[in-house]
Amino acid sequence: MPELPEVETVKRGLAPSLEGAVLSNVRLNRPNLRYPFPERFAERLNGATVVRLERRAKYLLAYMDTQDVWVTHLGMTGRFQVTALGDNAAKALDGNYYHSVDTNTKHLHMSVVATKGDQTHLIDYYDPRRFGFMLLLTPNELSASKWFQGLGVEPLDEALNADFLMAQFAGRAANLKTLLMAQGLIAGLGNIYVCEALYRARLSPDMAGRDLSADGAARLSAAIKSVISEAIAAGGSSISDFAATSGELGYFQHRFKVYDRKGQPCLTEGCAGVIERKVHTGRSTFYCATCQK
Repeated sequence: MPELPEVETVKRGLAPSLEGAVLSNVRLNRPNLRYPFPERFAERLNGATVVRLERRAKYLLAYMDTQDVWVTHLGMTGRFQVTALGDNAAKALDGNYYHSVDTNTKHLHMSVVATKGDQTHLIDYYDPRRFGFMLLLTPNELSASKWFQGLGVEPLDEALNADFLMAQFAGRAANLKTLLMAQGLIAGLGNIYVCEALYRARLSPDMAGRDLSADGAARLSAAIKSVISEAIAAGGSSISDFAATSGELGYFQHRFKVYDRKGQPCLTEGCAGVIERKVHTGRSTFYCATCQK
């Protein structure tokens, strides 16, 4: 499933063609993704101008001048692709052009034309497994919805620091892996980057939250921020289906120190350990039991 760095990569890829653009020619190729498209979805998007794009946790948010917020969750295999239309722009605006004959549209479920000045782009949404979904909400509905109520701090916010972790984990018997995956504490932090952050902080995923020291909390908050920042700079991690809006793959997977490296030597200098795998709350955890204490 795309995690925060992948969703941030998609947001940054969409921004040049979507922010400030007028939407038109919305086409839905099916009535639903994981859930049905919102009522009058195409009608409400057509003619709207995207004021700004944001990301909250693993959600993409397009705020529009109509006071609607177009929300997208990519699920497991959702992907946006942006194509500059160039000489085909006039046809697109007439509703007569969408894709070239060699485009594979088997899993194409939604398309929209975005026009900004003299630039026109076609924005397609593909989702082979259809676990993604789209919503249209007002800002008030957004803050009150079940999707956004109770979301924790963003990993890169100043609010996430050693003091925050100490306060949140105090007295908790749950292990660090489980606590870090809780979206009500830290929003958008997913399995891959939790494993990598715990490794960088030299902390065992099995440590009870209440046993985290002040020094460990400082190392952990710094590790979370560095892992997320580096992953965003690398365009995320492409393990199965993820690709940026340009179709390019992320490359942070080439920097994994523990994730998906079961049985391989630990990369910490001087450590003779081997990467192990266990399951916490249904998710695979990769770690080195020798240097993560």
